[in-house]
Amino acid sequence: MNAGRTVFSQLIDHLPSYEFQKCVERYGGDAHYRGFSCRDQYLAMAFAQLTYRESLRDIEACLGSMRDKLYHMGFRGRVTRSTLGDANEAHDWRIFADFAQVLIAIARPLYADDPLGVDLVQSLYALDSTTIDLCLSVFPWARFRKHKGAVKLHTLLDLRGNIPTFIRITDGKVHDVNILDELLIEAGAFYVMDRGYIDFERLHAFTLSLAFFVVRTKSNVLLQRRYSHPVNKDTGVRSDQTVVLASFASASAYPDALRRVCYFDAVTGKRLVFLTNNFTLPALTIAQIYKQRWQVELFFRWIKMHLRIKAFYGTSENAVKTQIWIAVSVYVLVAIERKRLGLEASLYQILQILSLTLFEKTPILQALQTSGCYKDSCDIGNQLILFDL
Repeated sequence: MNAGRTVFSQLIDHLPSYEFQKCVERYGGDAHYRGFSCRDQYLAMAFAQLTYRESLRDIEACLGSMRDKLYHMGFRGRVTRSTLGDANEAHDWRIFADFAQVLIAIARPLYADDPLGVDLVQSLYALDSTTIDLCLSVFPWARFRKHKGAVKLHTLLDLRGNIPTFIRITDGKVHDVNILDELLIEAGAFYVMDRGYIDFERLHAFTLSLAFFVVRTKSNVLLQRRYSHPVNKDTGVRSDQTVVLASFASASAYPDALRRVCYFDAVTGKRLVFLTNNFTLPALTIAQIYKQRWQVELFFRWIKMHLRIKAFYGTSENAVKTQIWIAVSVYVLVAIERKRLGLEASLYQILQILSLTLFEKTPILQALQTSGCYKDSCDIGNQLILFDL
């Protein structure tokens, strides 16, 4: 690695420029190019994410102080708060959404061999959403309640590496279960969801697609037991039953049999009841699969703590979605960098180092390896390394 280049430019080298340009051309992003391209916009917003900038004025001041280095960092236009603000308003957010998907497609194979926290050879996905509160008077398009604004970030997380594979940004009024209509279901994979996603017609689509789901059931779901299977109660499993839906409407939507697993969590003292369409895995494994759903909660907590997705540089819907998608792509880019360089540090540690060294002219591997992050302090043994706080 050339020691004469900044850490930022070395990091940006991992971005597929050709694919980015294809995304720009797909939506005519640079059709009215006036000295500040979509690439300049992406670099400025990525810099803001990596260095925790508070505002457009903050971004302008920091980049302006390093004006002699900007060309070598990939910038071709002059970064001012007005040009960046105009770009966030004008350049279609789908450019950055599509590019984030390109990075996700690169990252997932890098983490394909990472172990799960459960004995499972199939793919395992967790689906959930998080709400980002907004001021309704500033973001009137994001109406959630009478006096409150919000957007929802619906995410399907690949639990091998905790890489988001599907993201949809909606207003706060969209119910979680509607997102099931937009998923491309992978045959043979497992999908774990909370009880907010119980809709038996939609869940039946997983069965028809030869995929499996594990979902926590609601107390008002009427079930009729057909068979009871022996269980080892020492493991926490209380019952393992084959059931059918008892109400006419539910049975019409999901006519096949289901499996009901009751599990007692000794740590929380709660009794949890799951429904699944998988009849081959041990009942304890079904409970352990549901436990992995917590990883998507950790993902939301992580990006809200360490990326700029709660305070926004623009107020339009386009500006908000642009900022969120660039934040997601920065998360995935750092995950790619971590694997390609064989780093033991967590994503949090890497981001902390990058925030201080972006303008340094030193090999990026040297900067990240001399940070004091040794294996004995970082090695957890599975993908939780990404969330080591």
